[in-house]
Amino acid sequence: MCSTMSLLVLLSIIGCVELITVSTPHKYVNVTRGRDVLLPCTFVTSAPDTKNLNIMWDFVATSSVIPKQVYYYLSGTVDIATSYEGRVQPPFSPATTKNASIIIRNIQPSDTGVYSCQVHNLPDVEGVSEADIFVLVFETPSTPYCSVHGDVESGHLVTLTCHSEHGSPPPTYTWIRLDQAKTRRPVMGRTTDTGILEIRNISQFEFGEYQCNATNGEGFSTCTLELNHDVGDGVIAGAVIGALLGCVLILLVVWFIAHTLKKHKYKAVKASEGNEMMSSTQAPEASDSVTMATTPSNLHVEGDGPKA
Repeated sequence: MCSTMSLLVLLSIIGCVELITVSTPHKYVNVTRGRDVLLPCTFVTSAPDTKNLNIMWDFVATSSVIPKQVYYYLSGTVDIATSYEGRVQPPFSPATTKNASIIIRNIQPSDTGVYSCQVHNLPDVEGVSEADIFVLVFETPSTPYCSVHGDVESGHLVTLTCHSEHGSPPPTYTWIRLDQAKTRRPVMGRTTDTGILEIRNISQFEFGEYQCNATNGEGFSTCTLELNHDVGDGVIAGAVIGALLGCVLILLVVWFIAHTLKKHKYKAVKASEGNEMMSSTQAPEASDSVTMATTPSNLHVEGDGPKA
């Protein structure tokens, strides 16, 4: 590196400095996600040959300040960055065509940023050796997520939010209200471009269907929600009724079990009392039979005595 700089300084001093001009017809390029994009770059050199031709493409993302190498060419040797392998198509024979353009395939939102085409051809060290192109990747907003915050009742503050996870450039959001005939009506509340709609002191007039549109230069997506306090009350009432029915069912099951146990216990007690009564009845009957059996015999003995 030091030897190269020393050579450049020496060439500048002795006045043998050539000029090079790098240019691009498009400073800004817009492309849709998933498509291929051509980044044009040509150069003119006053050097007698291009055996020392050096081409380098760098990229700086919009979310970063650190350049990342995309493509490198030096005297016929080509090097493509690992993250761009299979996606970058290098220029064909740039030394003879004076064309340093590249093609990036399957462009993604993360590819949005500034691409720099730098060309050097020693002894060309002065002139315009760099051209920048800003690439903006368009992506249709993904279906936004709509949600309601607050009590949807008359007199309350209700906030509606809307947000798309994906979309490039970042989408803007607008809210509209639809009547029963699906006719658009203006919303009564404070809205922001970030998808927030605040309705203070909501009234019956403001109940109904609301639609959020997420829009950017590539397209738009929508989501809808319903603001109706009757629906909310119905859900609450249904939950309360369901809970009550559940309690009643549990009570019925408990009562049935208790009643069945009580019935079985009652039958067992009755059966025990019946057995005891049968036992007590048989005992007197046996005693009476013994008495009846012995009485005639005794009488007979007593009668025979005098006769003897």
